[in-house]
Amino acid sequence: MNLFKQIKIFILVILLNFTFLNKISAQDDQTLEVLENLKKDIKTLEKAVYSESSSFNSSNSKSLSSNDEDVLTRHLLKLSEIEKQFQDLTNKFEEINFKIDKLSSRLSKVQADNQLRFQSLESESGKENIVSSKKKTPLPGSSQPQDLGAVSYKSSETANVIQQTQSVDSTNIVVTEKFTSEEKILPNLAPDKQYEFATSFLKQGDYSTAERALREFVMTNPEHNMAGSAQYWYAETFRIRQLYTDAASAYLEGYQKYPKSEKAAINLLKLGVSLVQIGEKDQGCLMITGVQKEYPKAKQSVLQKAKYEEKKFECKKQKS
Repeated sequence: MNLFKQIKIFILVILLNFTFLNKISAQDDQTLEVLENLKKDIKTLEKAVYSESSSFNSSNSKSLSSNDEDVLTRHLLKLSEIEKQFQDLTNKFEEINFKIDKLSSRLSKVQADNQLRFQSLESESGKENIVSSKKKTPLPGSSQPQDLGAVSYKSSETANVIQQTQSVDSTNIVVTEKFTSEEKILPNLAPDKQYEFATSFLKQGDYSTAERALREFVMTNPEHNMAGSAQYWYAETFRIRQLYTDAASAYLEGYQKYPKSEKAAINLLKLGVSLVQIGEKDQGCLMITGVQKEYPKAKQSVLQKAKYEEKKFECKKQKS
């Protein structure tokens, strides 16, 4: 009876091992072949065990036949072999798991390191963008033409860039330039509509096109009541782009040709400022201090700005 119990225990162990092996190495051809052989042997063993169970129940003193003992011995040897193979598979499985865990930890470290590097690069690029944005000086100007006081002179000043061209030696000399254009910009409309069309480029911030359109208007309509204003805005296109010598020439031309225009007072003031900016401080101060004398009825904003520029540039008042 003890032998019968041992055989049942071995069968149970075999079934458990078979289940575990089936889960771990279901795709291993060699293991599948061993399992198939094992199934056949188990069936043979079960037949032998159950055929002899009645004899064990009827007589406990009887022992197994020699044939059954040989079968049992053979199966015990196969069980030992299967247990060894199972142990080897278990060791390989644990080794593979260990390698996978090791690779996973390395991958996590690499990902964390890359993330830190990306964050460092992003922070450095953000700092560079902030520094570059602080260094950029926005061009003066707005969505529409503005009078004196609306556009700051300080925003258009520069200490490093001075246009090296001829200076204006005297207010009696007007420096003119030839306006050449491959095609006309202004539409074939009334002068008022042409003026609105030309100044619209200032609102858009297209100062290069505005320069051409305003110059074309002045040359096409030199006697129009808006010619003086067009000449002033023409000069403004240069000042906004920090072309101070060209701006001084254009302001001077407007001062000589249109001394009674609506923009005459502010035109004279900006002429003086432009002369100071290109290095002609004496002549520039002469223009700045002469604004109140020549245009006493000008807008208060223009007169106040003239006093401010006179103090800023430390102009000495000219004795009358």
